Amino acid sequence: MGNVGVRMVGWGIAAVAVAMSLYHLWFTANPPPEAVIFRGTHLIFASVLVFLTHPLRSGRARVGVEDVLAACLAALPILYLFATYDDVVNRIPMIDDPTPVQQAMAVICIVTVIEATRRVIGWALPLTAIAFIAHSLFIARISPLLLLDQLYLTTDGIFGSTLGVSAGYVVVFVLFGAFMERTGTGQLFMDFAMSITGHTAGGPGKVAVISSSLFGTISGSAVANVMVDGPITIPLMKRTGFTPHFAAGVESTASTGGQIMPPIMGAAAFVMAEYLAVSYFQVTIWALIPSLLYYLAVFAAVHFEAKRTGLLGVPRDECPRLGATLRQRGHLFIPVAIVFAGMISGYTAPLAALAGTLACFPVAALRATTRGNVTVERVWDALLDGAKSSLSGALACAFAGIVIGSITLSGRGITFTQVVLALAQNTLLLALVVTMLAGIVLGMGMPTTPAYIVMVSLLVPALIKLGVVEPAAHMFAFYFAILSAITPPVALAVFAAASLAGADLWKSGLAAVKIGAAGFIVPFMFVYEPALLMIGEWPAVLHAFGSASVGCLLLAAGLHGYLIDKATLWQRAVLVVGALGLITPGLLSDLGGLAAAGVVIAVQLMQRRAGAAR
Repeated sequence: MGNVGVRMVGWGIAAVAVAMSLYHLWFTANPPPEAVIFRGTHLIFASVLVFLTHPLRSGRARVGVEDVLAACLAALPILYLFATYDDVVNRIPMIDDPTPVQQAMAVICIVTVIEATRRVIGWALPLTAIAFIAHSLFIARISPLLLLDQLYLTTDGIFGSTLGVSAGYVVVFVLFGAFMERTGTGQLFMDFAMSITGHTAGGPGKVAVISSSLFGTISGSAVANVMVDGPITIPLMKRTGFTPHFAAGVESTASTGGQIMPPIMGAAAFVMAEYLAVSYFQVTIWALIPSLLYYLAVFAAVHFEAKRTGLLGVPRDECPRLGATLRQRGHLFIPVAIVFAGMISGYTAPLAALAGTLACFPVAALRATTRGNVTVERVWDALLDGAKSSLSGALACAFAGIVIGSITLSGRGITFTQVVLALAQNTLLLALVVTMLAGIVLGMGMPTTPAYIVMVSLLVPALIKLGVVEPAAHMFAFYFAILSAITPPVALAVFAAASLAGADLWKSGLAAVKIGAAGFIVPFMFVYEPALLMIGEWPAVLHAFGSASVGCLLLAAGLHGYLIDKATLWQRAVLVVGALGLITPGLLSDLGGLAAAGVVIAVQLMQRRAGAAR
């Protein structure tokens, strides 16, 4: 392929990507077409872009003939559905056998979805899909015709509600993030964090925590967050004395939390809203306190580690001034405020995101400091980036349809629930531990959304049967699907951060687990104390939040060996025990936790006075 051909392919890819973005923006503002048409069009855009941007021969950058043929094959069965839509609608699913042409189209659709998923995400999801299909055919003894019918010709398979979430929710929020980034909001987040905490003890680590939590609200991806923030924060942390593996642990843990941080969370949060038949805003309400506890613990871990090792911050004269930062770029917070205000006012999440997206460039034009970002080229790039960034989510949701369709048809979801209940012997704690381990293992090989969906299909029903309130059961699965990004041996966010820091992978992974330790405990907390999800009366909510906050601080202090002075081994043990007492719901356990903390504080105060006297 000559240079002219390469340029033409590049223009074609750009045109498809921009058309995809405009299509979804238009149907966010206007009523979308019927479900299969809307979801099918979304899948055509995504599949074609994947085959054209991820060539079969990964070592070459150019698109081959086989990639173009694959893109055409991916579109063919969906276009066939559109052309014969009346026949598809009028047939009776599971009773009328698919015609030979429909059978062929179903096979092509399934195979191209699996291959596109492999290209954009890797082998883990395709192998999982193949395993579920094989289980349905050879173990559950489902008729092949019945399986093809379910996966291709109904909205209980590939074109199910999960693909609808990607088409109706995820794309517009990804576009919002792309527009925010192209107008310079990423720099605002970094300067804002530096101006607040850059000069304090361990300042660059705290900058990573704050900026990653802010950027995570518009990226929805732990790895993407690391790759944007990490090149700035990790060298700063190393320069001020943090070890490379601790710097990698801080960045990966802080970046991972972006998916649980309202107002804009990861894609799985939208799927949760769909499953629970609630507004997305309700999901953000449930997530608010747990996300604050997570970041409080991470921030405290950085602070205590810095104090214990005597690390300083960046010299104050090298840090941006808060007032100057807000004057120059503070207006770029307005689109986020618009999204939040829209959801509070009762508008749908996609409509609120659309309003924020459309506001990005006009808001950037308000001041000369950001007006240079307002160009046609940057708008085009934002549309292009938004479409490309949504591909993994779209294919993951299509894959999830294959898994859900297979589970529904075979009835194995009910069987698996019974197995979990038998293993747990009707003990909630054991069931929670099984679910936690399953979430971490599933999340090691797949993105958050499909890992969460598989857990909802197989494990969450068991938790609900054991008495866990439905929102808490779903949030529990959601959290552990996310935390797999920092859990060795396969911790994608840690891998990305360690590569930037030049650090050992295992040391970085263990540091991340230690820094994010509270994140592994918070889900157990809100299962046993739903007030942490703002379920219940306000006095109970405030009491639960207060005691859990102190518990998270003590846990970070115990793990990192510092509270108001360096902690000895026995003091660290007492702090961890006290933290667990405060984290466990109940007045007596809270009093015990406070007493343990009081003992350590008193001893450390005496240590400091003795040291000062010498």
